[in-house]
Amino acid sequence: MEPDLKQIFERFASEATFMTGKAFGNGHIHDTYLIVTTEKDKDNFILQRLNTNVFRNIPELQNNIERITAHIRKKLSRINDSDLKRECLTLIPSKEGSSWINDEKGNPWRLYIYIRDHRSYDTVNSPDIAYEAGKAIGRFQSQLADLPGEPLYETIPSFHDLGKRLDYFLEIRNEDPAKRAEGAKGEIEFILKRSEEMMIIHRLGKSGKIPVRITHNDTKLNNVLFDENDKSMCIIDLDTVMPGFFHSDFGDTIRTGANIAAEDERDLSLVRMDITLFRAFAEGYLSETKGILKPVEKEHLPMAPLVMTYEQAMRFLADHIAGDIYYKIHHDNHNLERARAQIRLLKNMEEQYGEMKKIVEEIIRH
Repeated sequence: MEPDLKQIFERFASEATFMTGKAFGNGHIHDTYLIVTTEKDKDNFILQRLNTNVFRNIPELQNNIERITAHIRKKLSRINDSDLKRECLTLIPSKEGSSWINDEKGNPWRLYIYIRDHRSYDTVNSPDIAYEAGKAIGRFQSQLADLPGEPLYETIPSFHDLGKRLDYFLEIRNEDPAKRAEGAKGEIEFILKRSEEMMIIHRLGKSGKIPVRITHNDTKLNNVLFDENDKSMCIIDLDTVMPGFFHSDFGDTIRTGANIAAEDERDLSLVRMDITLFRAFAEGYLSETKGILKPVEKEHLPMAPLVMTYEQAMRFLADHIAGDIYYKIHHDNHNLERARAQIRLLKNMEEQYGEMKKIVEEIIRH
């Protein structure tokens, strides 16, 4: 049974009149609806039913988002010509003043202003888009670098904790619940052989040499909104913003955005990182973060895409061995195919690593 969107919408202090509501976007976590309002001079809205299986603590989740958006809006308000409604997500409070409500079944809902006249992309179609995406992610990290108060709540604990990911991988390999380890021996061996090298950023973070920052943790391209001139405006999907290392965001941006093949490409000869896109992402990112990154963070930036690709390969492979319990699959061995594509991408990055280092060093020098 479809929810009564009008009734739910009217519990928020939007000052607008509900006209229509329909399912919106292709997100996998929450149920998202576009609310179109009657008044021509009023905003439209994004109404979301939140997934409590993934996010167990809604008050803390929403408190994070309130703090993040308030801080960014405060910074934007000091800049001439800022368009607050387009450059930062705006939460609409309920009529009781809370940033979310529960419906009669206990489901939590929240309401954002819909960002008008935006474009979004699933794949990078030019170095200009890559540059702007890198710039958006760097700007977001820079805006939140001085967020006051307690650390943000960890909405998904140990999300990019590579040590814990590796422990789980070893546990699943040893248990082999779906009896698939034998058929993935080569891939398992690859993950284990690279483990020491790939733990470098994790170890430096645990020892305090790389600082804990505020990171987005889901920096795929379609979480960056662009204006009509393809200039980046706003980062969306703030549910996973929490403490982490800057390298996770930079690395995952390259892993998803500079790979010219699909994440589950079966023809591994097609899988590679486009070094031109890497350069564009890095230039955009460092144009916003060069001034706040510590020398040790800069030094290990080229390694970040390799580490994040390794982590994702390990996650896909662990899920295959576990019996496909986390990622949705569309056919047999889908997670194994995904793992193989990530392993191929990592090998290609290793081949280009010298060039990646040179590019980052050159950008930092200028």
